[in-house]
Amino acid sequence: MPPPDWIQDSIFYQIFPDRFANGDPSLNPPNVQAWGSPPELRGFMGGDLEGVIQKLDYLLDLGINAIYFNPIFDASSNHRYDTRDYFKIDPKLGDLKTFQRLLKRAHTAGVRVILDGVFNHCGRGFFAFNDLAENEDASPYRNWFHVKDFPLNPFGEGESNYSAWWDIKSLPKFNTRDPQVRKYLLDVAKYWIDQGADGWRLDVPSEIDDDDFWAEFRSAVKSANPYAYTLGEIWEVNPRWVGEKTFDALMNYPFRKAALDFFATDAISATHFGDAVEHLLTVYPLPNLYAQFNPLGSHDTERILTLCSDGSDDFSRLKLALLFQFTYVGAPSIYYGDEIGMTGGKDPECRKAFNWNENEWNVELRDYVKLLVALRKNHLALRRGEFKRLHAHAHENIYAFLRKHDHADPESLIVVLNNSDHATTHDIPTTNTGWQNGIAVHDLLSGKRFVMENHLVNVKLSARSGMVLTTQ
Repeated sequence: MPPPDWIQDSIFYQIFPDRFANGDPSLNPPNVQAWGSPPELRGFMGGDLEGVIQKLDYLLDLGINAIYFNPIFDASSNHRYDTRDYFKIDPKLGDLKTFQRLLKRAHTAGVRVILDGVFNHCGRGFFAFNDLAENEDASPYRNWFHVKDFPLNPFGEGESNYSAWWDIKSLPKFNTRDPQVRKYLLDVAKYWIDQGADGWRLDVPSEIDDDDFWAEFRSAVKSANPYAYTLGEIWEVNPRWVGEKTFDALMNYPFRKAALDFFATDAISATHFGDAVEHLLTVYPLPNLYAQFNPLGSHDTERILTLCSDGSDDFSRLKLALLFQFTYVGAPSIYYGDEIGMTGGKDPECRKAFNWNENEWNVELRDYVKLLVALRKNHLALRRGEFKRLHAHAHENIYAFLRKHDHADPESLIVVLNNSDHATTHDIPTTNTGWQNGIAVHDLLSGKRFVMENHLVNVKLSARSGMVLTTQ
């Protein structure tokens, strides 16, 4: 079964629930931190599902049509990767009725929702681990975890005597070879799809090394909804994690690395950049390539503007990276707040509260993101077309490529990127476009017009800028 067709048309928005919007203050814990205060590893700022419902119009105005939520199930931390109850919405976020109301409004607006599945490990408050800590060898959940000896010592100093993610005691690792554990987790997977979720993003799936677990997981999800999306958090290029026994697609962090190396740090030339991103198009089957999830930032990384800026008001590097993200193969993802110019280093700084004071937004950047979202939604070639390099110049740092769709609504677009600090004039070949000499060509971003001669378009680009050329 190929990946769901809707992914190719998706523009994702990733939401870290505690930090997006506080819609129901009555759910706040007594020690809630002030909204917008410096983020800490511990503590809550009060973001909830009602806040997402109230801000859905904001997301629709931006143009996104898919949401990826970091974990929303009952947990003790603000990140919620330490799940206590997989069948329960965290009360600080709302309840099942709130979630169903959110899904109804999102689906009515044409927005799909995928959830974060943390099935490698749970939290210390998970019922089976709690029982094991109390009853030790007599616990009916003795085989749910990897226990070395008793007592468990889940809070004391020293090494844990049970397997935990990265040896963090608060994250005990499941024994997914145990039939009861497996049934529980697969029931969870199916339950939330039955509730209306449109797919799962799977946390650290490579750490569940039972080859048949993810095959069973995929089967359970697809039996509930054949069009549900399964997305694996794999940070490297690895074909084993894509296909009928694993996932529809992966979080494309190698795409992000290539983009940062080129646009943010100038660590590689245009030719090396082209080699890197074009290699990614050879690794996986074609249907899975078009379902890849392409982030420039996430809850696990520094903010993209922080990486693309030296602290000045110049965000041309970021705009160029965004232009490539929205014209490349796969579904682009916006990490909440990147579109308004939020900054921050690694966790916890990348998990600041969304700044809802519009006077402090980078409006020009948000308008540019809206333009790119609309561009991608309006041009089938950017979502489903083939990708082919047309030109790469290492010294000038010019990279140009073709996006071409030959089926319904045939279309050819040429994307030209000038990733240098100086303006340049360059002849861009129009190979395989089907364009005729003498035809008028224009840039969809600026409106500038050119004439094609000798199968070349002569374009002038300012420093750190790009164009999307069309004849239509």
